[in-house]
Amino acid sequence: MKPARGGRPKAVVLLSGGLDSATALAIARSRGHEPYALSVAYGQRHAAELAAAGRVARALKARRHLVIDVNLEAVGGSALTDRRVGVPERPTRGIPVTYVPARNTLLLALALGWAESIGARDIYIGVNAVDYSGYPDCRPEFIRAFQRLSRLATKAGVESGRGFRIHAPLIRWSKARIIRRGARLGVDYALTVSCYQADARGRACGRCDSCRLRRAGFRAAGLPDPTRYRR
Repeated sequence: MKPARGGRPKAVVLLSGGLDSATALAIARSRGHEPYALSVAYGQRHAAELAAAGRVARALKARRHLVIDVNLEAVGGSALTDRRVGVPERPTRGIPVTYVPARNTLLLALALGWAESIGARDIYIGVNAVDYSGYPDCRPEFIRAFQRLSRLATKAGVESGRGFRIHAPLIRWSKARIIRRGARLGVDYALTVSCYQADARGRACGRCDSCRLRRAGFRAAGLPDPTRYRR
């Protein structure tokens, strides 16, 4: 795999613009990688995250920030892509309607393609299996399965026999631990947007599942919450 300028190995980092993915980008840099940030406009209602992703990519000095358009709104099946379905504002049983069918599979596939194209071997994704909403594609089993897939599905994997490394550094961390690590690495969380139904200015609702987890995380970390909330 080709190193980036200065000899640092390249890594593709999936960057949604939220708290977790910003921390994953900072961790990739701290581990000596030259980060190539990838965001996907998939028809999400919280599109303010994409603007946040651009801010985070610039602040954390990503080598490049690529945005790919994919129409998951046409697929449906999620409150995050179908505005006729309300975002729940209290905990629900089972997998919530904010789950987007096969989203992380799609995002990792796009990251895998870009990584192979630019000669990167490492891919970072900010999924979390502790402070999360029960999504099946945030589990360690999913990450391990996709890493095996990367060896079978790519020219680089077949020819080298090594495949790619899928890094999910936050997968077993609490939200508080994620925030503390990111703060130590210089992440400005005021740049990020996590709310499932943020307005066009990026202001959070303060009521959805993502807002609750984020607010509780800052409280547990003992750090001020820089989130801008709607009145």
